[in-house]
Amino acid sequence: MKKSNIILGAAFMALGLGACTKLDEKPYSEITVDNFYRNREEVMSAVLRPFTHANAWAAPTGQLGYWRVSELSADQLAWPQKGRHGYDGGNWIRLHNHQWIANDDNVWNPWNLMFWGMGFCNATIRDLSSLDFTKIGMTEADKTSIIAETKVLRAWHYLKLMDLYGNIPVVTQVGVPESPATKPRKEVFEFIEKEIRDNAEQLQPLSPQLVGRVTKAGAYAMLVELYLNAEEWTGTPRWDDCITYCNKIIAGDGGSLAGSIPALEPNITNAFANTNSNSPEGLFQIAYDFRSGNFRFGWNGDFWHYRQRQIYNADRDGNNGIVVIPTAFDAFKDKDLRKQQWMLIGSMKKDPALRTSEADSLVLGTEEYSDKPLVFVKEIRRNSEGETGEGGMTRGEENSGARFAKYLPGKTDDPNYWGNDFMLYRLTEIYYNKAEALMRKNGKMATQEAVDLINTCKKRAFKAADWTTEAYTTTTLTMDELLAERGREFIFEGKRREDMIRFGKFTTATWWDHKPTADKYKLFAIPFRQLSINPNLKQNPGFE
Repeated sequence: MKKSNIILGAAFMALGLGACTKLDEKPYSEITVDNFYRNREEVMSAVLRPFTHANAWAAPTGQLGYWRVSELSADQLAWPQKGRHGYDGGNWIRLHNHQWIANDDNVWNPWNLMFWGMGFCNATIRDLSSLDFTKIGMTEADKTSIIAETKVLRAWHYLKLMDLYGNIPVVTQVGVPESPATKPRKEVFEFIEKEIRDNAEQLQPLSPQLVGRVTKAGAYAMLVELYLNAEEWTGTPRWDDCITYCNKIIAGDGGSLAGSIPALEPNITNAFANTNSNSPEGLFQIAYDFRSGNFRFGWNGDFWHYRQRQIYNADRDGNNGIVVIPTAFDAFKDKDLRKQQWMLIGSMKKDPALRTSEADSLVLGTEEYSDKPLVFVKEIRRNSEGETGEGGMTRGEENSGARFAKYLPGKTDDPNYWGNDFMLYRLTEIYYNKAEALMRKNGKMATQEAVDLINTCKKRAFKAADWTTEAYTTTTLTMDELLAERGREFIFEGKRREDMIRFGKFTTATWWDHKPTADKYKLFAIPFRQLSINPNLKQNPGFE
């Protein structure tokens, strides 16, 4: 695996923090850009810091960031209270019911984490812009590419902030201005578009040596997302621009992790396996390497049961938190391999290496089913008390809900154990996005090209004998079906809220126990903590 750059950056950050205790350090007043960045490794530690920080907000790694609020406010995933566990101040119930307010953790934490990461980008751009790269054995071409990469990464932070909050301040210098003013979403969109397009062609093409970095492929994928949502975000559709950048990615203009052009994986598991750092589907991913850098994609905290390590012979358990909503589970046909392989349901068995006998093969519960077989069920209700019906967010038990299995760590003796990267953009999404743009251009009716794009991907989720009845036609691929199919393909990937808003369903649809809500909830409130210290910020409509 070619993840050394990301791991090296994390290691140098740790060393830099530890160095503050050395008595022979220069006084801070004597530290300048020229004597702080003395070689390529020290430059790269600054460049890579925002990447390692993105682990905290862009992926399901146990923090309340972009991923969590995007998924738990939509129609596929929830964190219900399960007996005495999981109420957590009602945070996840408010997300599920669309009841957040300006002083809510659900509003503050993602804002804080993402602006924090954006600040890392600004600091790196400031420092490296004034650095003479030739004095540390690097070239002006290196400098141009690195600064372009950091600007695009900053734009990606703003893209995600704009998605959640709409109208936000845009800051490109550290501490300047001190109290930035809110900008309308359309102006933020224009800034992001210009920042990416001005810098994309100065980036390096994607290659195995640049896994986890922002390359042309990643920049093009950001533009695809930007243009796909342009009508919602600015009022003006940009379908042709979306298609243009989809085509550039598919043609290999942005590079590839394997071969001359990116390619779909032949099955539904390789793109998420612990060897996925070289997946031909990958376009931009958060790179992890537990073996080399003790840096792992820690999804277990959000998803795994208290005894789930026994299922995989892993070294960690979880908080028994996020589960699949019953109506989302039912949206998959039983013969859909994504339902069979990306989710856990039914009786759980220990990994064979952990069994002392056949009688010792079952994983046992710890709460309502203490010392009884742990059997995951799709319902979220008090089955142990005889409850029937739909249940609810406060009615869960330790075994409620189908569980996440899209990413699997491998066993502890696997040389790639827990080396999975988190896919931020992958080629399958580009196929689906191009198909959607084609359909929207065609009066929201499927074209044959759109059908072919979706079928090429979806076919991997069915056995050959089942495929003849599952393939779409221009008649069966409606807009509603496309949204449903996007949900099945991208479940757990942090895409669902954005998709539902674009399809007009986020505040109008009913799912499981969730009822339609007010249109203002297509945005999160501007955090009260920020409003109280910055008089130039304006609250989003409806949250005043």
